[in-house]
Amino acid sequence: MTETSRDVTKTYSTDQNIAKLERLVEALRQNQAFEIQVDNQRLYVPAGAEFSIEHEQEGPMHELEFQFRWRTDED
Repeated sequence: MTETSRDVTKTYSTDQNIAKLERLVEALRQNQAFEIQVDNQRLYVPAGAEFSIEHEQEGPMHELEFQFRWRTDED
């Protein structure tokens, strides 16, 4: 088994963010998996994924992250 590491930040327009968030909210309401593409990689977030909100501050700079965490079982 090979471990893969990836850390990507992708910036979208306000309209793109709204569309992604609306799809996310609908999936959460229906307790369904959520599919999203980030930097040319398609991700499937399962319905039971752990959700957290993280705030970081470094001097005057703030960062707010909405995070989903889940495990995939690879052979």
